[in-house]
Order: sequence, then C-alpha cells, then structure tokens
Amino acid sequence: MNNASEPEWSLTLHASIHDIGSFEWDACAGDENPFVSFAFLSALEDSGSVADRTGWLVRHAALRAPDGTILALAPLYGKVHSMGEYVFDQSWARAYEAAGGRYYPKFQCAVPFSPVPGPRLLLRKDLPDPDAVGQALAAGLMQAASQLGLSSVHATFCNEQSMAAFKSAGYLTRLGIQYHWHNQGYDSFEGFLNALSSRKRKAVRKERKSAQSCGLTFVTRRGQEITPADWSAFYRFYQSTIDRKWGSAYLSEAFFPILSERLGDRVVLMMAEHEGKPVAGALNLMGQDALFGRNWGCEGDWPFLHFELCYYQAIDFAIAHGLSRVEAGAQGEHKIQRGYLPAFTHSAHAIADPGLRNAVAAFLDEERAAIRDEAEALAAYSPYRQDDSS
Repeated sequence: MNNASEPEWSLTLHASIHDIGSFEWDACAGDENPFVSFAFLSALEDSGSVADRTGWLVRHAALRAPDGTILALAPLYGKVHSMGEYVFDQSWARAYEAAGGRYYPKFQCAVPFSPVPGPRLLLRKDLPDPDAVGQALAAGLMQAASQLGLSSVHATFCNEQSMAAFKSAGYLTRLGIQYHWHNQGYDSFEGFLNALSSRKRKAVRKERKSAQSCGLTFVTRRGQEITPADWSAFYRFYQSTIDRKWGSAYLSEAFFPILSERLGDRVVLMMAEHEGKPVAGALNLMGQDALFGRNWGCEGDWPFLHFELCYYQAIDFAIAHGLSRVEAGAQGEHKIQRGYLPAFTHSAHAIADPGLRNAVAAFLDEERAAIRDEAEALAAYSPYRQDDSS
C-alpha cells in the first residue's frame, strides 16, 4: 500500500503486533515509555483485552523504506465506538450521523485504555531526517483511512515530537488537562511536605495518619515478586471499582500476569493489607524517568486509602528511585491539593469530510481557549509555598 507522502516509502497495516515482532517494534519504541513497548501492547492483544470482539481492531502501521526496512511504527486500531479512549469525541459522532454521515469506523492511534502521554509515532533512533519520517507516517495514516473509507484518524495523548509531525501533516489539535507530580530533588516525603504551605502540609499529614491508623500495612512488589494470588486479588479490586463507576472492565484477568511477566520490574503493584489479607491495590508502570499510575481498586471503606495508595505511596516510590515525576492518570482536580499540578495533554485529529472538519476546528478553537483559562485558574490552587519554585 503506497500510502506514505514520499514515493519511495510505503505503509503497511498489520492485524497483530506479532507480525512485526518485538525486536523491530522496540527498536522504534525505545524504552522510555512502557506503554508503547512490545511487552505492553502484546499483553493487551494476547490477553484478549484488545481484539475485534471488543471493538479494537488491531491495524498497526509500519512505514517502510524501499528495501522493506521499518523506519517508523504507529500503534493503530480500527474503532467502531469511542470507548476506552479518554478523549471524548462522541458529540462529534452524534452530530455527523444526525447529518447523514457515518463516523464509525475510524482509526485510533493510541494506547488502548491508557490516558498516558507518550510517543504515538515511533521512529527509529538512527534516522537522518526524523521530522520527515514522522510527517510521512502521519500523512500515511490519513491516506490509509481515506482508501479504506474511514471518517477520521485520531491520535490521543501525544508527546511533543509526535504532535509536531501530526500538525505538519495537517491534523487538528486538541488540548486536555491532567495532573502530574514533579520531583524537585526531594530526599524524602518529608522534604516534599516542606515545600507545601503550612495548611496543606498539615492536611496531607492528617490524611496519611488517618489511612495508616486503620491497621493497614502497605507493601510494594515488582515484576516477579508479584504472585498469582496478588493478581487475583487485584483483579477483584479492579472489577469492584469498575462496578461502582458503572463502567466496563476493559482489561481481562489474564492481562495482568502476562504484563508482569513481560515488563518485569517495570510493573509496580502497591497493595494495602489488613490482618494479612489484601484489601486494596494500585497498579503502576515505571518508565525511564517517571512512575505512571494506572488502575486501582479496594474492598471495604477505608478513610483516605485512595489518596494514600495512589498518590502518596507513589510519591514515596518516585523519591526513593530518583524519578522526576508521577503521572496519576486522567481527571481529578482533587489531586492538586496533594501536590499534583495541572499539565496539558495533546491530541491530533484528521477528519475527511470538510463540513465536519470545519465544525470540529471551530469547536476546538473555543475549547482550547477554555482549557487554557481553566489551567490558569487551577494554578491558583497550588498547595506549594509561594516562595517555592515547584
């Protein structure tokens, strides 16, 4: 399929990451962000969490040189719904379909069920002109969508390099907000607390004391230290949280032990136990310089346990391991008071129909201004002392 913008390059689509293989995939993905690794994405496929039956049709894209060498890759899926994406376009779909259009299927360039910023165009590290390759891959996704009769291409939670390529290829851009904690060289959790205002410092200490005075013990296990019993308990917690929020359990029970086996010590499972029995768990993945919070769940009613297990234990871990930040996932203005400050996220959208594209572009212009205003307003709630650079 000659879908790339350069005539000597070609784009191929693949129905499984195994068609490409771990060596070729990770040569492009690198090791900074575990969510785009072969280990993570193959665990999604091999566990059945990502499959045609779940509405995520694997169509990974490979940009190839004339001799077949892979220059760049994109984690790509055909979607017949907008679930599990965390960047909401359902209103666009309803408007387009009300006007007689067909929004689905579409292409989604993303890490399924994971609102974690990172590269979406995975480029080999030794490329002489990576900007040209990235732009060609972004353009190739649009051309492939057009040839297949799809309405659009959506690349969500992109890092800066990927966003630059998508913008150069003519994609619309979208802003969002998450909340990240940044390590300012703290030597301990107490050092972090000292950077907070007196009132916020007292509030965090009170929350930690309340959580830790319920007879709970906290343990952190990594990789092969995590037992099948741990994963069985964690999946039970995961399902319990999904049920309370009226959501869907996207991830299968098989996913978690497969992930642990393939990512090893980069899988960090924090558990709370009561009288030797696990009652809550928080799953994190460790990148080259960051800890990424993913899923959590609990059984029973424990005061401030969510904050302790998902936010404060994560900060403890990041300080102990010299990580620069903790990304605690989507949504949650309550994270600000726990030291997690607003950070922009970026998405890119290519829409074939000119009428829908123009309407979405106007919407995104207004939304972008509102997001910037919101971020500025939220910054005023920072818990850090005014004389502290963080």
